[in-house]
Amino acid sequence: MCGNNMSAPLPAIVPAARKATAAVIFLHGLGDTGHGWADAFAGIRIPHVKYICPHAPTMPVTLNMRMSMPSWFDIYGLSAGAEEDEAGIKRASENIKAMIDQEVKNGIPSHRIILGGFSQGGALSLYTALTTQQKVAGVVALSCWLPLRNSFPQASASSANQDMHVLQCHGDADPLVPFVFGHQTAEKMKTLVNPSNVTFKSYRGLVHSACPEEMVDVKKFIEKLLPPISDE
Repeated sequence: MCGNNMSAPLPAIVPAARKATAAVIFLHGLGDTGHGWADAFAGIRIPHVKYICPHAPTMPVTLNMRMSMPSWFDIYGLSAGAEEDEAGIKRASENIKAMIDQEVKNGIPSHRIILGGFSQGGALSLYTALTTQQKVAGVVALSCWLPLRNSFPQASASSANQDMHVLQCHGDADPLVPFVFGHQTAEKMKTLVNPSNVTFKSYRGLVHSACPEEMVDVKKFIEKLLPPISDE
């Protein structure tokens, strides 16, 4: 699955209750696994949608004193001007594009796939959707930021996703990825895709986590973008 020789276990999957005609690929945050998010999606599942929650490979993370943990790419710091792991971000993005290709081979067209993620996973999902030639339905970006933001708009000039829909959610009490980062990211996204397709939702008192109200909003977004196909 990973082209960087770091193996990760097979994704946690919530299968569709009937024939899968759409999919959500959702990426967890730093130090986490896909299992918790698979459980969360099982609670809001839509019958024709398959939910794929991959696990990041384990690697040393500079931010956490080089301790090894599940991480999509290295993180050097959380400040706005921190250096970024450009090679790692691009490598991880290619791995996510390969997951999309696999679902296409499984019979789900890319325009019936939503990318998503929380924190570092949300950052990677935004970057991947903006730089891929695969047309996706949209992105669910929770408590995150846009990596390598200074490489845009050039990096997305040839992207297939200028009209994709984006749901960004952020707690206004987030101590790790400040709320202002999320808001600034949403404003940046409005310059890169159709601004009327970008929705930014805030949650009062929410720290760096998800909440039931947010998951209801995520479900509504998925239902809107991935409706049932008439012959199901």
